[in-house]
Amino acid sequence: MSEIFKGIDTIRYEGPQSKNPLAFKFYDAEKLVMGKPMKDYLPFAMAWWHNLGAAGTDMFGRDTADKSFGAEKGTMAHAKAKVDAGFEFMQKLGIEYFCFHDVDLVPEADDINETNARLDEITDYILEKMNKTGIKCLWGTANMFSNPRFMNGAGSTNSADVYCFAAAQIKKALELTVKLGGKGYVFWGGREGYETLLNTDVKFEQENIARLMHMAVDYGRKIGFTGDFYIEPKPKEPMKHQYDFDAATAIGFLRQYGLDKDFKMNIEANHATLAGHTFQHELRISAINGMLGSIDANQGDYLLGWDTDEFPFDVYEATMCMYEVLKAGGLTGGFNFDAKSRRPSNTYEDMFESYILGMDTFALGLIKAAEIIEDGRIDGFVAQKYSSFNEGIGAKIVAGEATLEELADYAHNLKNTTEPCSGKQERLQGVLNSILFK
Repeated sequence: MSEIFKGIDTIRYEGPQSKNPLAFKFYDAEKLVMGKPMKDYLPFAMAWWHNLGAAGTDMFGRDTADKSFGAEKGTMAHAKAKVDAGFEFMQKLGIEYFCFHDVDLVPEADDINETNARLDEITDYILEKMNKTGIKCLWGTANMFSNPRFMNGAGSTNSADVYCFAAAQIKKALELTVKLGGKGYVFWGGREGYETLLNTDVKFEQENIARLMHMAVDYGRKIGFTGDFYIEPKPKEPMKHQYDFDAATAIGFLRQYGLDKDFKMNIEANHATLAGHTFQHELRISAINGMLGSIDANQGDYLLGWDTDEFPFDVYEATMCMYEVLKAGGLTGGFNFDAKSRRPSNTYEDMFESYILGMDTFALGLIKAAEIIEDGRIDGFVAQKYSSFNEGIGAKIVAGEATLEELADYAHNLKNTTEPCSGKQERLQGVLNSILFK
């Protein structure tokens, strides 16, 4: 195999003072942070679809980047060229994981049996590369939103035939995930939702989605999949209203249908933006419910109302993300760069610089999040804010030993001037800034 990314050497750490665009400024894989190497906190993954497939096409214009990698698109030769390019790319960046959809790997045929044969062939080739390089699969999934058959959804479809086709894709994608040793399997309900309630039976659709997920769990466990299943929340686009609107909605769905023991959240920063939440909010809600599993590391544009999938550069957001991850004890999954270079950034060099930006942003976020925790002022204030529940009547409330009558009697003896303590938001924001920019 000849080198694809000629002139681009292995990307190395050179430190914050480096002016070299093809060097890490903050991501130092072996640097110890709170007693562990940085790479242990940041298991980065390459998204097969964006990095090896997205060529700058948007709704107003065709490709601007060449992602053929020397082969004719739509062929198995091109599928293998993408494998060659992907593994060379990951090796040069020191990325240890990748994520995939089924139809990212091969061109979809008219016959599902032919598509499956192609998938078997390409995953044999991927396995060879994995064994040679030590690169691993973070998670797999099935694309059940691009093909016109899924225009009314997959699990939520009105067609039993389409539902069976979705089941067949999930079955094969699970088999591929197990074959490649994937740590997780993702459901992103790209068209599991509705445009209008005039033609939609919401209860029936949600029940059918749950049935499909239960079948997937049963089959996955049957064939030896021991990892987590993930739901990736997103509120809209392409559907006007998607059933996995945000983390809280998705968690409620999982609990309602008895899926919560097998599923966790795969939280995407840009999807949080579309839901009207912060990235930190979605991570916190997932974590306090014991369902923080994996992260799609990107960012959105607050001025645009769609999924822009930009490479993360906002260190404030990355810091608060890593603060949540550290406080939650880490991830069962990793950090998948579900991000694409901007349309005018159309060279191979831009592909590398995009990943360097993302990896450096989260590395700096990790460093700063660790400093916030070690500093202690923010955590200390939060503990003090709720300290009235540590003793006396407060402790009795927390222990579940108080009655409504008892609390009312207690309140009657209080002065009307009783007030809670100040939230000190501005002070804490100042603490955060002092740590970020010192």
